[in-house]
Amino acid sequence: MRAHNFFAGPAVLPVPVIEATKDAVIDFANTGVSIMEISHRSKEFDKVFKEAQNDALEIMGLDPKDYYVLFLGGGASLQFAMIPMNFQHTKSEYIVTGEWAGKAYKEAKKMGNAISIASSEDKNFAYLPKDFKVSQDADYFHYTTNNTIYGTEWKSIPDAGNTPLVCDMSSDFLSREMDYSKFSLIYAGAQKNIGPAGVVMIVVKKSWVDEKAKTDIPTMMKYKTHVDKESLFNTPPCLPVFAVGQTMKWIKNEGGLAAIQKRNEHKAGLIYGMFDTYNDFFKGSVIVPEDRSLMNITFNLPTAELEDKFIAEAKKLNMLGLKGHRSVGGIRASTYNACPVESCEALAKFMEEFYKNNK
Repeated sequence: MRAHNFFAGPAVLPVPVIEATKDAVIDFANTGVSIMEISHRSKEFDKVFKEAQNDALEIMGLDPKDYYVLFLGGGASLQFAMIPMNFQHTKSEYIVTGEWAGKAYKEAKKMGNAISIASSEDKNFAYLPKDFKVSQDADYFHYTTNNTIYGTEWKSIPDAGNTPLVCDMSSDFLSREMDYSKFSLIYAGAQKNIGPAGVVMIVVKKSWVDEKAKTDIPTMMKYKTHVDKESLFNTPPCLPVFAVGQTMKWIKNEGGLAAIQKRNEHKAGLIYGMFDTYNDFFKGSVIVPEDRSLMNITFNLPTAELEDKFIAEAKKLNMLGLKGHRSVGGIRASTYNACPVESCEALAKFMEEFYKNNK
């Protein structure tokens, strides 16, 4: 029996993805070797790679003539530096809404003139800034869609006008419908919503790379290097890419982003419903309900002792990963795409029982 997995990352994966990956680790595509052993330039792996790229673009409604999918190492954290290295010429603009948004901004400042045009740090990132304006002479505008530690999520795309839009979608990538064509570059570490740790997916507009990317930077740090070499300039993280490709197929089989979004809203609603019903006991971390994340649900109980008891009793019921991030404490339930409805139902039921027994 699988546990109810609420870990924030590495996180829950769809069972069909795990099973397909398990088979590929033993014997990939009936080749007699493991996916971990086969050449990344073999025709068998090339098929996996191309299908993952094409399926991702199809899911996002993007034209492969306009966008390219890269699978690189280094995680989202490397992208914090790689983006300004390529595209920050005179200035870039950032919104700081949490730990990772802040780290992206700090890296950009090391590369040149990066400006924070809004921040929610004044209230410990418990809300999303609304009153800001993106400069039309900025090289790009960067924001983070979902804040894993603090539990906020942008439900709509900020208006950047004609300024190229860059986004870290690591913890809510492909969790809902949106107009992905508004972005010049999207990046997402796989381990939260689309696969295992070890690969970052980048979706980049080809024209932006061709027309605006710098050329006087190290070869491995150039997006053009990887676009020109079809993301195979060096050996990619083959096993994680395989799993991401299987996740793309799972999303399509589930009915695409419309179906995924509907289920995610239902799952989150089960847990947020406990906040709203028992708001004297379950204290949501996010100030404004419209800013609540569908992926990372953060809350506190009246005392730290009750929080420890909640986590311990939940673990006995096979609910794992509910301890909040070490920097903020409390409780966090991560309900990514692959988290089953049944797990969220079980957690909501436990929350109600815990309230009645400990109020």
